[in-house]
Amino acid sequence: MPVPLYQAKAEFFRMLGHPVRIRILELLQDGPMPVRDLLAEIEIEPAALSQQLAVLRRSGIVTSVREGSTVVYELAGGDVAELMRAARRILTEMLAGQSELLAELKKAEVPNR
Repeated sequence: MPVPLYQAKAEFFRMLGHPVRIRILELLQDGPMPVRDLLAEIEIEPAALSQQLAVLRRSGIVTSVREGSTVVYELAGGDVAELMRAARRILTEMLAGQSELLAELKKAEVPNR
């Protein structure tokens, strides 16, 4: 029996649900990067980065190419970059809504007498 689409989507978002993986995807939006550059930007242990890259590679979201002794990673398709941009837009809207609510709450505060 096939997995329902909503369940597959939930598993997809669960796979994305790690800060290092999100950071990798953000960095790769600008184009392919060698592992050493990812390490310099993310500042984690090489083994931990390798583990997170392997998760993304197995899922098909990123691809890797060996160039001599260097491994270069890139996004598998433009849709992932669009997803990251959409997430940024959604978060921006959510935070803007929260700041508006906070401003309304502050305005409604009753001064102490």
